[in-house]
Formats: sequence, structure tokens, C-alpha cells
Amino acid sequence: MPTSPLPDELAQQAMDLYEQHGSYVKVAKLLNLNESSVRKRIYVAEKRGMKPTVRRDAPRIYTANRLGRMHIVIPDCQVKAGVPTQHLGWIGNYIVEKKPDVLICIGDFADMPSLSSYDKGKIQSEGRRYVKDIAAVHTAMDILLKPLQDYNRTAKEKYKPAMHLTLGNHEYRIIREVEENPRYEGRFNYSDLSYEDFGWKVHDFLKVVELDGIEYSHYFTSGVMGRPVSSAAAMLRERQKSCTMGHVQYTDLAIHKKTQNIGLFAGICYLHDEEYLNPQGNVSRRQIVVKHEVNGKGHYDPMLVSLKFLEKNYA
Repeated sequence: MPTSPLPDELAQQAMDLYEQHGSYVKVAKLLNLNESSVRKRIYVAEKRGMKPTVRRDAPRIYTANRLGRMHIVIPDCQVKAGVPTQHLGWIGNYIVEKKPDVLICIGDFADMPSLSSYDKGKIQSEGRRYVKDIAAVHTAMDILLKPLQDYNRTAKEKYKPAMHLTLGNHEYRIIREVEENPRYEGRFNYSDLSYEDFGWKVHDFLKVVELDGIEYSHYFTSGVMGRPVSSAAAMLRERQKSCTMGHVQYTDLAIHKKTQNIGLFAGICYLHDEEYLNPQGNVSRRQIVVKHEVNGKGHYDPMLVSLKFLEKNYA
């Protein structure tokens, strides 16, 4: 009795798995077949002119059971009118694929140049600049979160990570402007940024938030003057536990040799160059930070994911 022809979908499945894993043995285990059956299916697919529908270098979806929880930290984005923001969509796509338990936006998502203390006077002569700053932030946040919204629109099981945003000194410019110019009271407010409306739990500037045993703040202070700590090692000594901050334009990491607590400066997360930095200052790492195996006691495995990698695989 002649055997039924192999369905196209089974032939394609075997070809795609082999493209991903490059091993007949691995594919055989995944499909619960023997190796010769896998080879036969791939041979049939080739004879039918089929091509792999996946790339061997494509990102692998994380499906294994996690050891602990996963955090993703989005460093300073300093969004303002006229700067590129497409990388935020790459980050959103990465988030949807990896599905971290916790998202942390470390602050200075908004740049707010209209309220810069280095540019005083312009807000009075160019009153609409504040409105443009706010509009740029709304557009950028839409880009970041659109992949999550699109995913949840059709997914049977909705993805709802815990989302925390620690306000930075650039967002604090709004409060400082009102304090220095009471005529703006009631006109300028944090609520203009609409962070809560986008789903973030917002924490005040310099408030320390502890999540799964790790402290987060836009920056940590040292000394009676409250200046930002000078290094990840100094921050670790000051806080005596794992802690992560943004604020500075470079990445720094320190691991305590006995406790294994980690102090981390998260770096930056924007594509544009800043005029106030010299050419050497604008060569900092541009990235997000992924924390694997977060165990609730402040221990985790850090992974730095560059914007270049995100562009290549998630644009």
C-alpha cells in the first residue's frame, strides 16, 4: 500500500528547524523522530523547491524556564524634537520577544531643553518650545510601547510586565521651573509627560526604588552636598547592596568580591550626539541592560545589548 505524501508543512518545519539549529540530531529530538526521518523530510523539502522561512542568525525566542526573573533597564533616552527615535521601536520589539518580568526606565527619558538652566530666557520668548518638548516625548513613548500594544491586541495571553520609571533631573526641570517662576504653576506639571497614562509607575526624582532586591534611582548621591556618586564601586560602597543608576554618559560596573552585589551605571540609550559633549564624550556605549537570573536578593547576570544589535535584529 503506497504511503501518503509528506505534507508541505511538515517538510517546511523540518527545513526551518535545521536552518535554526544546524543539527539533524537536535531537530530529531525536537520532533521526536529518528535522524533518518529528519533527513528525508529535508530532502523532500529541497526536491519541492522549498526555502527556509527563518534565518540562521535570527534572534532565538527565549522559551526555556527562567532561572529567577528578568529585568530590562532602559537608560537615559533624552528625547527632544529633531532627534532620531526609531531605536525605541527596536527596543519595544525586543521586549515583546523576550518578555521580561520588569521594565525599568531609569529617567531622563525626556530631555526638556526648553527648561534648561543653560538656556534661560528662551522659554519666555519661545513659549511654544515647551509644548514641542512634551509632544516629542509622547511620540517617542508611543514608538517604544507600540510593539507591546500590537502584541496584546491579538495575543490570547496578554503580556503585562511591571513598568517602573524613576524620574531624572531633566524631567525635574519642570518642577524647578515652577519653583523659580510661580507664574507657571498649574501650567507646567509632571502630568504633562503622561507617563502614568502610558502605564508606568512613576517614582519621584532621586527616590530609591527596590525591585527584587535591586535598588534603582536616576542617580545615587554621596556626601552632604548630595552630588552623584563618582563610580559604580563608590555607589556599591555607599548603598551596600545591588544598585543601578543612569544619569552619566558612560557604563560602569562593579561586583563586590564577597557579597556578589552589583553596582551598575547603565549608560545611554540614544542615537544622537550631544553638542555639549566633546567627540570623545559622544563615543559612549549606547544600549539597554538585561538582567538575567534575578533571584530576589540582588544577585543577577548582567547583559549589555547594544543599539547596533537591536537595529540589526529588531528594526
